[in-house]
Amino acid sequence: MQNVKRLVQWSRVPFISAVVAFLLVGCQSDNDQSGVKITVATPTPAVTAPAPAVAAPAAPMAAGLPIRIKAGATAPYTDSNGNIWLADQGFVDGDVIDRGSDMQIANTQDQAIYRTERYGMSSFSYKLPNGKYIVKLHFAETYEDITGPGQRVFSFNVAGHEFKDFDVWAKAGGARRAYIETVNVDITDGKLDLTFTTNIQSPEINGIEIIPGS
Repeated sequence: MQNVKRLVQWSRVPFISAVVAFLLVGCQSDNDQSGVKITVATPTPAVTAPAPAVAAPAAPMAAGLPIRIKAGATAPYTDSNGNIWLADQGFVDGDVIDRGSDMQIANTQDQAIYRTERYGMSSFSYKLPNGKYIVKLHFAETYEDITGPGQRVFSFNVAGHEFKDFDVWAKAGGARRAYIETVNVDITDGKLDLTFTTNIQSPEINGIEIIPGS
């Protein structure tokens, strides 16, 4: 009888141990679940590489080059070669005059260019892309009170090129004769500038051409 009791007592020990172990595992499992922290990884935003620098395009040539301006004109003019001359513009100060279609101008196929003029101006300016240009200045002495050389003398500057004591009559070889002064210039500040200075009588001009150089 004592042996049976001992057997029962000993058989209870593993059972009790198993129950205790089961309970401990359950408790531990509950503790683990309640204490687990779930961290959701935040995706790192993609880094976009900056776009490669693109060189700025070169400044385009001014619309309509070459530029031709008929000083003193109130409307555009088309010459014998089909070139269009713009009406008077770009000048500071002075006045304009039209000598009329009856006036004959020698030494040119386009007399109309020299029948209108701007006189008494102090300067001229025209915006241009930087670069090399050929500037042609058109002159003719058409004022009836100028009867010989030395009676109209003035100075002018074309983009840094100085022309002193300029006499239209002397350059052209007489009155009502066309004369063209050609100047090669290098524009570096985005505009062509001319200045005029009176010596004897007022400065005068009949036309300006601005042609891209090389």
